[in-house]
Parts: sequence; C-alpha cells; structure tokens
Amino acid sequence: MIPRILIVDDESDMLRLLTRSLEPDLGCRVDTASCGEEAFSMIETRDYALVLSDMKMPGMGGLTLLRKIQEVKRDLPVIMMTAYGSIDSAVEVIQAGACDFIPKPFDHDTLVFRLRKALERSRLISENIRLHNAYHKKETFHNIVGHSPAMVKVFEIIRTVARTDMTVLVTGESGTGKELTCRAIHAQSERRKGPFITVNCPTVPEQILESELFGYMKGAFTQATSDRQGLFQAASGGTLFLDEIGEISPAIQSKLLRVIQEKEIKPLGGTKSIPVDVRIIAATNKDLPTAIEKGEFRQDLYYRLNVISLALPPLRERREDIPSLVTLFIHKHAGAMGRDPLPVSEALMAMLMELPLTGNVRELESLVMKGLLFATGEMMEPHDLKEVFSVHPEAVPTESLGVNLTALSYKEAKALCLKEFNDHYVGALLKESCGNVAQAARRCGLERQALQQVMKRYDIDPEPYRNR
Repeated sequence: MIPRILIVDDESDMLRLLTRSLEPDLGCRVDTASCGEEAFSMIETRDYALVLSDMKMPGMGGLTLLRKIQEVKRDLPVIMMTAYGSIDSAVEVIQAGACDFIPKPFDHDTLVFRLRKALERSRLISENIRLHNAYHKKETFHNIVGHSPAMVKVFEIIRTVARTDMTVLVTGESGTGKELTCRAIHAQSERRKGPFITVNCPTVPEQILESELFGYMKGAFTQATSDRQGLFQAASGGTLFLDEIGEISPAIQSKLLRVIQEKEIKPLGGTKSIPVDVRIIAATNKDLPTAIEKGEFRQDLYYRLNVISLALPPLRERREDIPSLVTLFIHKHAGAMGRDPLPVSEALMAMLMELPLTGNVRELESLVMKGLLFATGEMMEPHDLKEVFSVHPEAVPTESLGVNLTALSYKEAKALCLKEFNDHYVGALLKESCGNVAQAARRCGLERQALQQVMKRYDIDPEPYRNR
C-alpha cells in the first residue's frame, strides 16, 4: 500500500515544489493544505502516514495543529518546518509530540532522508498495532500465540483431545510452551471448573515427591504429625500436570503406573486405597523411547502416559509466528519496564527471524526484554542486541552467499558469515546515517575508531552512502 502524506504550508509555491519532488523520491502520495484548519479537517477524515507542517501560518499555526493531532491521532508522526528555527522552538515542538524538526531553508536530500525515517517509524507503528490487534482477535488460543500451519494443527489436536478424558503426553524442546498447551487442554475440557495442579518433577526430591503426590498418614515418618492429603486428591475433579515426567525415579514410576491403572492411591503409612478422579497430563523434553532402551524409563508407564501424544514444533519450524510473538512480548513487558511499547525495525525483525533460537519461545521472550531494556531510540534496532548478533552472525540473511556452508571448513564458514554480517549490519548503519561514520558508531554503541577498524577489516567504504 502506497503511503499518503500531508504537507501543510501557507506558501503555494512551497507546496507545489514539495509535491513534485517528494512523490517520486519517497514513492508516496502527497496531499496539501494551506492552513492548519484545513489540514486538521483532512486528518480527521483520512488516514495519513506522516504530516509535514510549517510552524508559522495565518490562523491555526503549526504548533496548535500539532497539539490537536496529538489529541485525536497520537501515533501519527508529525515533522515541523520553519524559517524561524531556533533551539527553543525545536525543544517546544518536540515536547509537544513532533517526531522531528527541520529549519528552513533545508537541503532536499536531508529532508528526504528524515522523511523516510519518519515513514518507516509510521509503518512499524501501524504494523505493531495490526499485530497486536490480530493477536487479541485471531492469533491466540488460550494464551498460545500462533497462526502458522504447525500451530493450527496443534490447536486442532488440543480441541479434539480436550473432549476426552484420556491421558496425554506432551513432548517438545525446552521453551516450546508445553505447560501452556497442557493448560489449554484443561481449559477446553469438561474438567475446566476443577483444579489444575502442576508438579515440577525434577525440582522435588524423590523422598518428598512420593508424599507430595500420594499424601501420608500420621506417624508415617518422624515429621508426619497429622494426616496430609496428596496432590492426586487435591486435583480431584480436575487435572494433574506432571511436568518433566522423564526425570522421575524408577520407584515413583512404578507407583505412578499403579495409580493410572487402578485409579486409586495409597498414602504413605496407609493401609487402605483411596479412589481418585483425576486426569493426568504429562510433559517432557526428554526422548522417552531412548530412555526406555537405556533402562531409565518403564516401557509400560510410557504406554500408559502416551495414550494420546502431542508433539510441539520448535520455533525454527514456525518462524512465521515470530512477529506475533515479538509483539506479544513487547506489550507484555514494556509497562513493567516503565516505557511505552516500541516498534521493531524491519532489519531487527529480519535478523530475529534468522536466529537459531534453540531456547524457542522462552529465548525469544528474553531477547525482546533485552531489546526493550537497551533500546535508546524510538524503535528497537539491531544494535540494541549487538551482543546477540555478534555471537550469532548466522542470524544475518545469507542467501547472497550462494554456497553450502557445510562444504567449507569451520574457519572458512565463520569468516564468510562474519563478512556477510558486517557488510549487512555496518552497511545498514551507514545508509541510515548517510555515510556519517561518527553517527553510525553512536548508533551501534562503538567508539568511532573501533567502527573504522571494522570497516577497514571488511573493506567497507562509507563514500557511496554519502551520495545516496
């Protein structure tokens, strides 16, 4: 969709000049208004990606127009221009909500560069809002985010499984959302009004885990001064979620098998069995068939747990969900960090889409939190996560390499990827700063001399960027 911008100026020659030059240079449509009143009326009835307004005009001046825009369309970027430029007036319009300030007379290339930045910011804000709305309306399923074919399939299985009372085994790598999936099964089931109790198996010592699960009778051991109900009884009428089931000891495995088979428990120190009405859902990131071969997990228990199997895809197999997840995490954590949600630049999003993300959704959430914490501009940029990308140069798109990296030695492949990363990353910085090395260095958090050394090492010339 071609962006539409509004230029406001009481000088008709200026309006004609800017319209003729900016439409082809920016690839946009330009509307014009000769006064603040006309401009505000147009803004109320039409969607604009950007407003470029003169400061001094008869009637409603630029500053008043800016303040009125802030009341009705706060996210609409406004750039102010004036022949009466001063530090005081610049501060005033920025404090009033303008995203930039350009004094007249201005250099046309500089104006185009700054308008492009503002249009990119506008595009990112619109995309962020779109994704945020899509997340709340369409792309969530009991707090699980995803619209990829892989996740649509998962949601279908959850709906089908939830209608039964069968035992479910959820598998997947760490950080893929196993607990959220198990909660979704419970929330869709007939047991949703009952309790959902989680047991994190690896964190509970074996001696304690048995009493936690099955309860105990008074006198069963020294500290047992009274009867205590176990989690199986506490979860009656609901669901018991056994997280990381692959880590439980052989002794607990045997007792758990009996509970599943007989649907009853025997508390420690007790002589009578107690019936239990519980659905069991288990999860693991462990390869249980391999554990069975090694004698670490009971095969009969595996078959009892794996009545219905649900394997969650890793994030690398559903990368199209990453933008929605990023938006979710920005809105989830920005407020707690004391800042407004920040849009993510196109360059950063592309690099996040290429990261290995072995920690899956949990790792992506951590990266977004770091980006929010260290972002210094109006949007999250690659340099806000420069340490991550220096460790993972493969995150930079490498289609242009045209080679099979695994056919190279480790040293050769690493050098090639680093070359591609620096060409892409430093080139993007120089493009944004019009070849100004000092400004590029400030943006990426390096000293000017350090950035110059990188440019020299990888033969990156800033001159072509100064002519763009």
